[in-house]
Amino acid sequence: EDALNLHRKGETVQAIVLDVDPEKERISLGMKQLERGAPAAGGAAAGGERVGKNQIVTVTVLEVRDAGLEVQAGDDGATGFIKRTDLGRDRDEQRPERFQVGQKFDAMVTGFDRSKKPTFSIKAMQISEEKQAVAQYGSSDSGASLGDILGEALKARDSKK
Repeated sequence: EDALNLHRKGETVQAIVLDVDPEKERISLGMKQLERGAPAAGGAAAGGERVGKNQIVTVTVLEVRDAGLEVQAGDDGATGFIKRTDLGRDRDEQRPERFQVGQKFDAMVTGFDRSKKPTFSIKAMQISEEKQAVAQYGSSDSGASLGDILGEALKARDSKK
């Protein structure tokens, strides 16, 4: 409603095309998608980098807070948040103060909040990577630990060199 009050019919504005419906002869436009950090049409970030659920992306820390980290995907992509509990699997990894502004690391997109900003998780990425390793190198009921499985995989890789 605020945006509608700011603009008048016939005024020239910048917008992005969100949808084209030839049957109804309509074009949907969006102005919010041009704002820095807002998700653009089709789930693309402002910098053109696509950010989708369960995707692993490199993020940069913008701000360290007690509740977690404000981060940005890529160099000029969507901004989002990592909750304190999603900073790692172990409790000692869940301390936001161990990160510095400008630090880069990988995180998984776990969803989007009400304002369509992505939410990220290091913990979900770690769990996903472990599940992949177990699926690829052994089963969880085989009695082997992840260390045993990865150790065998590394030995096999080194022997091929």
